[in-house]
Amino acid sequence: MQEQGPDWNFGDILDAVARVVPGDRPALVHGDRAIDWAAFTKRTNNLARALLSAGAAPGDKIGFYMRNQPAYVESIAAAFKARLTHVNVNYRYVDDELVYLLDNADAVAVVYAREFAARVSAIRPRLPGVLLWIEVADDLGSRGASGGGAPGAGAVRDYETLAETGDGEALSLTRSGDDLLFLYTGGTTGMPKGVMWRHDDLWRVTGAGGNPRLGIPPATDLADHVARVRADAPPVTLPLPPLMHGTGLLAAVGAMARGGTCITLTARSFDAEEALSAIDRHRVTNVTLVGDAFAAPLVKALDAAPGRHDFSSVRLINSSGVMWTRAVKAGLLRHNEALTLADAFSSSEAIGLGASVMTRDQSIEVAKFALGPSCKVFTEDFREVVPGSGETGMVAVSGFLPIGYYKDPEKTARTFPVIDGVRYSVPGDWVRVEADGSLTLLGRGSNCINTAGEKVYPEEVEEALKQHPDVVDALVVGLPDEKWGQSITAVVQLVPGVALDEPALRAFVQGRIAGYKVPKRILARGDLERAPNGKANYALIRDYATACVAAV
Repeated sequence: MQEQGPDWNFGDILDAVARVVPGDRPALVHGDRAIDWAAFTKRTNNLARALLSAGAAPGDKIGFYMRNQPAYVESIAAAFKARLTHVNVNYRYVDDELVYLLDNADAVAVVYAREFAARVSAIRPRLPGVLLWIEVADDLGSRGASGGGAPGAGAVRDYETLAETGDGEALSLTRSGDDLLFLYTGGTTGMPKGVMWRHDDLWRVTGAGGNPRLGIPPATDLADHVARVRADAPPVTLPLPPLMHGTGLLAAVGAMARGGTCITLTARSFDAEEALSAIDRHRVTNVTLVGDAFAAPLVKALDAAPGRHDFSSVRLINSSGVMWTRAVKAGLLRHNEALTLADAFSSSEAIGLGASVMTRDQSIEVAKFALGPSCKVFTEDFREVVPGSGETGMVAVSGFLPIGYYKDPEKTARTFPVIDGVRYSVPGDWVRVEADGSLTLLGRGSNCINTAGEKVYPEEVEEALKQHPDVVDALVVGLPDEKWGQSITAVVQLVPGVALDEPALRAFVQGRIAGYKVPKRILARGDLERAPNGKANYALIRDYATACVAAV
């Protein structure tokens, strides 16, 4: 049974925290630009009021289409305060993907970076439901949105003007723990699905101001949380993954909710040197990353120039979403023995499936997680797996869960089944439960490929490949990769007599799906050997691709 207590809302938390945090404390830092808490509070209140004045109503959806920058954090704070629902937009998407997501979400407003203005201009006429497009200038010294209004295409407004216009006073709204936040994630057909989280459930499942992995209890109510913010040293948090993904987003929200500082990097792709420089310069205490794709370059940079950057301020590094190997963890500990490395086994649909904590005195095997207190492992017919039996199953968590997927009751029923009278989230991760109760991760079901934290479903990539006139059939698998976790690899069956032109096929696919979904390698095979009923033999194709890559 879930705990009873206060009805938590992130807008209320931010309002309460702003009243006790010193106004000159940095809230957001991006390169040489810093926004203190006084300015952050005023600007986000102004933005919230502007959104409501423009016609958005509590419960409406607002899209966030930008890379990591202060405007993302400010905008989500404004959304919380105005009771609007956050919709994350993958900035790698191309036109059709963007239109699908924003239409599926019923977005009425979109905040986007000017670098995407041309793409926004192309899709605006296809999204008549978006009433307001808010453009964030790349250079904040330059104001004025790049596009004007068009019939049926929504108005375009300048972000900075909205943030700076107004008295900055808090809004007089009665908020609710039922207010929503959407986390869009990949679906079984490759189309994104919106996972609907209530504010109350999301705050509680992430610790409610505490940290269950570190033994810090949740706050009992808002007054208790504010007292902790007054008394505790504020976190200085550096989210390395994109804020458009849940791991980075929740790190930034957590920093704000605790009256801390959120640092964002300026490079368009991850730069370990910039990250280490920011850690040194701003005395970062908490780093959030996604496994080896981020951690390994940090270790490499630290090893290459010991002492160049002071790494000693970091106390906690959180990872979630992909494998984080023990050797890389040990490399970080070599440069800071006081570190705690917390590896979370979670997803957009299920937070708290398991956890692994490593310190200087603890050596944790890769993929070994302690089963969460509200978790069980079930077979496909919902029998509970006995620890040590060797039987595999899907891990499930109960307690504070999402409502489900937006506008998809069938997928909601499949992912959030009721088992023996208890509602669970079963996102499809296969595990083996060892005799000691620990979990060994085996992978995500439905052949999902996890590449650097991005979920990619083979069917979507296969369909893009099969649009090429020289491709008869295509199958896509994920192969183990040190950098990406899994590398997207395609095997195609070509028209008889046609030779494989791998660069041309990659370029063809690049224009139809987001870049991270494009195969790293494309191989050819005379026959993909589908079953008579048309089902793919992914095991055979994976073995073939592995052998081909190994032979190179």
